[in-house]
Amino acid sequence: MGWEKGRYYTRSTKVNGRVEREYFGCGEVADMIATMDQLKREERKAKVQAVRQEFADAKALDETVSQVCHVADLFARAAMVAAGFHQHHRGEWRRRRVNTQK
Repeated sequence: MGWEKGRYYTRSTKVNGRVEREYFGCGEVADMIATMDQLKREERKAKVQAVRQEFADAKALDETVSQVCHVADLFARAAMVAAGFHQHHRGEWRRRRVNTQK
């Protein structure tokens, strides 16, 4: 795609899995088409960059939420242990038995 040896402009596209080449020649029409193609490429590049930025923002937010959940879980565990419970085989929380017989 582009100017072939500075003489004429071509555009390559895939149609049904095959590459087809369009020849536009040289002159003002070829310059305008080349400019339009360049603008389309820049638009696609900007869209891809915007999607990547959204993905990075979402990933950062996800990391923050994950950290908050981890801290909340630690506080909940601390509260349960302070209240006299223990976690049975990483499952349900049970109250510790108090041996009153001596």
